[in-house]
Amino acid sequence: MKDSTTKQSVSNLVPREFGILDFNERVLSLAQDKKNPILERLRFICIISNNLDEFFEILVARLKTNGSEQESKYVRHNTLLEEISIRSLRLVSLQYATLNKEIIPELKTNGIFLKTKETLEKSQALWVEKYFHKEVLPILNPIGIDPAHPFPRVLNKSLNFAVELEGRDAFEREIKIAILQVPRILPRIVEIPVQSSPRKRSFITISSMLSTHIDDIFPGITVSGAHQFRVTRNSELFINEEEVTDLADAVKGELSYRQYGDAVRLETSISCPTSVTEYLLSELGLTERDLFPVNGPVNLVRLNSLPNLLNRQELEFIKFTPGLPNELPKHIDIFETLDKQDVLLHHPYQSFAPVLDFLESASSDSRVLAIKQTVYRTGVNSAVMKKLIKASQRGKQVTVALELFARFDEETNYEWATRLEDAGVTVVYGVVGFKTHAKMLLVMRKINNKIKYYSHLGTGNYNSDTVTKYTDLGFITSNQELGKDINEVFARLTRISGNPKKGILWTAPFTLSDAIIAAIENEIKIANRGRKAYIIVKINALTDEKLINKLYEASTAGVKIDLIVRGACSLRPGIAGLSENIKVRSILGRFLEHSRVMMFFNGGARDLYIGSADWMYRNMHGRVEVCFPINDLVLKNRIITETLEYDLRENVNAWNLNVEHIYEKIENKTGSEFSAQGANLEKLAN
Repeated sequence: MKDSTTKQSVSNLVPREFGILDFNERVLSLAQDKKNPILERLRFICIISNNLDEFFEILVARLKTNGSEQESKYVRHNTLLEEISIRSLRLVSLQYATLNKEIIPELKTNGIFLKTKETLEKSQALWVEKYFHKEVLPILNPIGIDPAHPFPRVLNKSLNFAVELEGRDAFEREIKIAILQVPRILPRIVEIPVQSSPRKRSFITISSMLSTHIDDIFPGITVSGAHQFRVTRNSELFINEEEVTDLADAVKGELSYRQYGDAVRLETSISCPTSVTEYLLSELGLTERDLFPVNGPVNLVRLNSLPNLLNRQELEFIKFTPGLPNELPKHIDIFETLDKQDVLLHHPYQSFAPVLDFLESASSDSRVLAIKQTVYRTGVNSAVMKKLIKASQRGKQVTVALELFARFDEETNYEWATRLEDAGVTVVYGVVGFKTHAKMLLVMRKINNKIKYYSHLGTGNYNSDTVTKYTDLGFITSNQELGKDINEVFARLTRISGNPKKGILWTAPFTLSDAIIAAIENEIKIANRGRKAYIIVKINALTDEKLINKLYEASTAGVKIDLIVRGACSLRPGIAGLSENIKVRSILGRFLEHSRVMMFFNGGARDLYIGSADWMYRNMHGRVEVCFPINDLVLKNRIITETLEYDLRENVNAWNLNVEHIYEKIENKTGSEFSAQGANLEKLAN
């Protein structure tokens, strides 16, 4: 499983971190696109902030903690961290400029107002004052900094104020600065019910409310300045998996420390004076490179609640009802259907309900003996988990391979693990050192004294929330060879097992990387014989050097390659003599593109695989992943059309990556717009 990657020159590989920042720049363009409804543009603004939080909490924190071999590998004139800082600052500046100059004015046009101290009407100011004194002030607890009260350990991503003070307190202490940590129990955005017109709705952020009434928090002391700030901390969980005896308890114990990891970023209001920012940087152990002054609230993620408060559907994307495949007629037993044919689900255009129905039927069918499922991200109120519990309570043998290290879902998964075990479900945590990222559900049914397998495999998580927002593929089948392979994967997850037998599943960390390379090498051989050789791959990220090098080799041999990479792409297309036959594009839109699809032309056979893995080193060698073939000609043609061909036709929200590794928005020069997501909505949704 060791990677014998051939080293490439610096110019042919681009850091993953740059690809993530590039991706968020493309998200920003969606926020700037006036064709999108205004509340959706606001959501895109919030998505950027959420993405950057995780970027700094994990990737930048990792660089700061471990140093980086990437710095020496990719460095040109600046260190990697310095270039990340420059690019991030530019992105954040454009993000806030878009919010202030485009989004907020457009909200006003639609009767939606975000109020500040300066823009409050008199009646509104009186209401805010009463609300502040009744609901906010009693639970505030500012800390005056002195020898007995050192700088506090502020929570990760919490809202805080650095307050400059003049004068003496009741104990005759001269306090020059206080830190106000805003309790998370307080709502971050509050509607002001007093309006001058019934068609208006006004809101105020908690930061604006505190700024307005900061003097009331420090009676008898002069407040000379109040400056909001926010600290992002290292949120990696540090667990020595080889030493712990109970992984679940170790994760639970480590979660409490996540809020207090080392600081990696400081956000302040743009008006914060240098003396205060220098003080904060010093106390947090940061440098000027880590400072991000912003022109507005320091946490834009909180504005994401505004659309739900408004309920203005005319200012959002048009609602739709997910469709159901024709293969699943109403009132027909799903096992009877699967005995005759496979079923393909293309989310979110098609409903997730058949997966829940599959589980429900399995839990109530007297011939079902066992259910096995992997769980990565489920959500707090998971219908899938509830059905697994019900199945166990009905006497089925239920086994769940639950991933405790699903980033930022660890606490939710831990709680579900407890509930599952209480219901009699066998819960395992996969293999130490390898995240279980595969999306698999296996039902074992006894028919005529023989075990028959029914399975669901997918590209996305068993999460009823993200399934409405991400594009993913789900495949339900009674293919027995595939079922046996899936059962073998579960065997390796639940007990000690030898090397896997060769089957039709491509599995990581065992066969997946080698299988992909073999498929690429097959196209190279075909190209060398002068025949058509073609590869199309749709993934979320492409950073694995070994696979990139093999794609470069294929391009040099004359293989045509189309890559549809939503996020980070370390490959550089269009280099003469190396990647001139490779094209890379990124599709963004209403839904997050999340499907993983591979098509190898193979002399016209068009071998098609879908699965859970991106083309990153971690997916190939550090996770449990599965990719599987689609052989049914009708379903194969559907996937190729709906995911690959549509994406290559896209001319509304598509970006091409050039040889300088700059994304260029595709301009529609034909006058005929084609949106892949729009076409799938029209084709599949109700």
